[in-house]
Parts: sequence; structure tokens; C-alpha cells
Amino acid sequence: MGSCWEGIDESRLLIAPVPGANGDGSARFLSLRHPKSGVRTSYLLCNRLLQELHWFKQPYGSWFLGDYVSEDGSLYTATPIDPVFIMLPLFEDARMKKGDDPGKFRQLDEILFVNDYPGYQQLFSIAKDCMEIVCESKEIGSTKFFRLDDKKVFAWLHYKVCQLKQTLPALDQNYAAREEKDTLADSVSILGEYLKDDPWLKLLCDHFKLNLPEAKRIAADIEVCPSAIESPVSSSNFSQGKNPSEKKTGRNVKQAKKVKVETESRNIKEMFTRASRRRN
Repeated sequence: MGSCWEGIDESRLLIAPVPGANGDGSARFLSLRHPKSGVRTSYLLCNRLLQELHWFKQPYGSWFLGDYVSEDGSLYTATPIDPVFIMLPLFEDARMKKGDDPGKFRQLDEILFVNDYPGYQQLFSIAKDCMEIVCESKEIGSTKFFRLDDKKVFAWLHYKVCQLKQTLPALDQNYAAREEKDTLADSVSILGEYLKDDPWLKLLCDHFKLNLPEAKRIAADIEVCPSAIESPVSSSNFSQGKNPSEKKTGRNVKQAKKVKVETESRNIKEMFTRASRRRN
């Protein structure tokens, strides 16, 4: 559904879930670090599901919003992303691993406290529910402590690769015609858009005997919308040992133009206005 938010002089069109349709009725923009680049990036938390924002614009175009014409024909879309990707760098840093030492257990509120990024605090309940899939946990009294576990992270990533490898051929005939090894490389490179090269992407490439620079080059060429790198539901399926075929990914193939992730999220709210209030 298209939505408009109050802002300043211009309007932007956002396609996103309706707050309250299947959740708690809340929706807010969060400014978080991109899990691979660390760049400040916009995300939408709606109905307790984390969504990443994408931007697409044709050379010429405009939108009719009610009886108002938006001269800017760009389109923003919000698609689900597994929050484990977003929080993986935080949990990696928090354990303070050195050499063979597995690192420290930390409280969740400590891990999610990041200077200049209060948005992470909004993910507390989500992190509490989903991060055990890649963490060890201990309880002392009523307090729970978490520590990232390399074996659990690798098992989770391996599952993601297998799930994408199975799904890609069903999305487009070009994928269906590719060699199995090429589809595997595509799957790893797509995940690599959300993973730091060291250690996680390198770990996957070593395991599947792929060349890391080549996998990164493929990622730059792939015109697959970086949507729904698996929603939280997929993490639940993994933890319960369900067959990957029982869950379809939300990834869409885009042939015309690659979707871009919107950055500089501090200004996102200023880009929206309620179109019905602007009548000429």
C-alpha cells in the first residue's frame, strides 16, 4: 500500500505494510548501520517486522496522489529483512573475541547500545526472540546473557545459501538455465551483500570452494532486488529444522534497473508529506 507522511515541501511514495494490519499497529523509521558497509541506512520497523528501504526511479515520470501531482516519480519500497543480518556485526563486536578465546557473554541491552544509533534500542524485543539462533545464551537469575557462536552462525548462513540456491531457479528462466555451481555462486554473492568479507563471506566462499573476488563481482552484476534476505519467519523455520522448500523467499528479479538502497536516513522523514493537504 502506498503511504505518505507529513514532512516539508515535497512528497515521496512509499509502498509498505499497513501499520496494524497484522501486528501491533506501530511503524517508525530507524537509522541503523548497514551490516556490510557500516553506512548509516534507513529501515522501517512496522508491525514488529524490520523492513529495508529501496529506491527506484525512471528517467521521466510522476505520481498522481489523490488530486495532487508529485513531480518526483521515484518509488520507495519496504521489504522484509531478517534482523539477524542487521545485528550480526553488533554481536560480533560485543563478544570481544581474541584468537581462540570465544569471547564474553553480554547482556542484550549492552549489545544494542550503540552511540548515535538509538534505533537499535527499538529492536530489543526482536533481538531477544531471534538472536538465539546464532548465539549461546546463559541465564543468571532473571538476566539473560548472549555470546555469538561461530558454529551456529555458519549453520544459519549455510541454510540461507541452500534456501536461495533452491529458490533462484524458480524465479526466472535465466537462473533455471545456469549451471548448479553458478547458482551456488549467485546465492553466496547475494548473501554477501549483507555480510562483512571477514570472517563470514570468506568462510562461505572457503566452504563452497568459491573465489571471494569473483563472488563479489557477481554480486555487483546481479540484478536481483535485495529484498527479504529472508524474513524472521525463515529464521524460525531454520531453528525448527524445517525443509527449506516449505518457505519461499520474497526476492524478486528486476530486469530493467537495479534497486538502490536508500542511505542518509536522518532525512527520510523530511522526504514525506501528506499529499491530501497539498491542493493547488
